[in-house]
Amino acid sequence: MKRLATFISGGKSLEQTLDRVRLAEQLGYEAVFDTHIAARDGLMLLAAYANATTRIKVGTGVLPAFPRHPVSLAGEAATLDEISSERLILGIGPSHRITMENWYGLPMEKPLTQMKEYVAILRDIFTKGAATFSGEFYRGSYAFMGYKARTDIPIYVSALAPNMLRWAGAAADGVILWGCLPSYIERVVTPTVRAGAEEAGRDPASVEIVAAIPTALTSNAAAGYDALRGDFFTYMMLPFYRRAIEGAGYGDEIKAFDEANGRGDMAAAKAAMSERMMSEFGAIGDEATIDKKYQQYRDAGVSLPAVGLFQAGDGFAGIEATLEAAIR
Repeated sequence: MKRLATFISGGKSLEQTLDRVRLAEQLGYEAVFDTHIAARDGLMLLAAYANATTRIKVGTGVLPAFPRHPVSLAGEAATLDEISSERLILGIGPSHRITMENWYGLPMEKPLTQMKEYVAILRDIFTKGAATFSGEFYRGSYAFMGYKARTDIPIYVSALAPNMLRWAGAAADGVILWGCLPSYIERVVTPTVRAGAEEAGRDPASVEIVAAIPTALTSNAAAGYDALRGDFFTYMMLPFYRRAIEGAGYGDEIKAFDEANGRGDMAAAKAAMSERMMSEFGAIGDEATIDKKYQQYRDAGVSLPAVGLFQAGDGFAGIEATLEAAIR
């Protein structure tokens, strides 16, 4: 069986969400990731996932790092790893300036520098039980008292820009991607991550590349594309994603989107996300279409594809049927 993960975030019903996590484990999924947005806390939700299962790995995909001090996150993550019987994948990322400033009132000026410090502190606390740090963003000294974490808790980071990708290859256990089309992964992500690993004297194959792939088993691909356009609308306005989309060869789509959005024409802005772009991005259609798309991501260098679930409109077979189809 090919390796496969899935993203399952808490919806309106937590019990229904847990049923889907249990189904993913029963079907043989390797890992389940949740997202941390303006809703349930990502780490606490994973505790519920861990309690409902016994084998599947549980991961944050991803947790915004900067609102949590790395010392606090180290203790929280180590505790969750213990609760889950060492199944945690700690996925963190810098998020976006608009989110940091509007949600938390925090500046985001040097995300790469801050992430380097952040991960170094986490590593020291996990591996040594203590950390002393004097950087540009964090200064202090901390040690666990009568407690030990698993020393190899995997730390994955979200990255899209080349500098962040290169550092991730050198310092992280994995990279978590969203909004990344296979062409950008093949041309930019994979070679840059591998180069960073090689420069650090690491085996490039040891750095996991996870990509969330919008997936829907449906008899109506056009409706699925339209639903994905609605879900992806906000991301078309975020700088990190825009660079990756343009880097995948969709500069014309970005330009048309901006022009339509600027004049307040939401329908035209959605339409600017072309069928060519949606069909490259998503695994939307029958089982053969889903299989082919996942192979395209694997060929681009993704080592752990992940089913990104969404409500795909008319013709959609449902979340559970999609989970089953993707791993058949």
